[in-house]
Amino acid sequence: MAKRCLVIGAETLSRVIDQHDRDSMIFSDGAGACIVEHSDDPNQGILAFSVQSHCNEEAYFLYLGKSNHPQADDTTRYIKMKGRKVYEYAIKNVPIAMKACIEKAGVGIHEVKKFFLHQANEKMDEGFIKALYKLYDIKAIPADIMPMSIHELGNSSVATIPTLYDLVLRGKYSEHQLEKGDVVIFASVGAGMNINAICYRL
Repeated sequence: MAKRCLVIGAETLSRVIDQHDRDSMIFSDGAGACIVEHSDDPNQGILAFSVQSHCNEEAYFLYLGKSNHPQADDTTRYIKMKGRKVYEYAIKNVPIAMKACIEKAGVGIHEVKKFFLHQANEKMDEGFIKALYKLYDIKAIPADIMPMSIHELGNSSVATIPTLYDLVLRGKYSEHQLEKGDVVIFASVGAGMNINAICYRL
């Protein structure tokens, strides 16, 4: 059954992604879910969150467009992206949202053990971390602070975050270990444009 679901997912993805678009190779199919419950311990679980929505010009950074293939059916539309615009928007705003979240949580940047970021682009994620630490006037970024899975699993949009978190919890990446009490940041950016950052203590 699981194998069949993966095939259906791949077929669905091929219907919305233009195979003649050079960016199509990085996209993959995935999903994530979590159970949220109340805790009486104020020092565990979700400590704070920060959200941003920019829905004017930014709402059209992702849009429906024709295939890049010259002989494609003009009536068929695929998801397209103004890649440079998305990159510039994300590099500017995601670090600000993460900093706001960390400060709202009342923890120091040095207490954050790992950053679980939307696996869209390794260069962009590295840019998020550099820009965030720069906001704190810190030049030396800790090693192994940012797990990455895009090389293996591609970009399944925000689903990359719970997938990556699960891989780390299950010990799939030896250089990334988590223990009870560790503070982590989850951060994503997506169509809209919308940004979400969550500060979480295990």
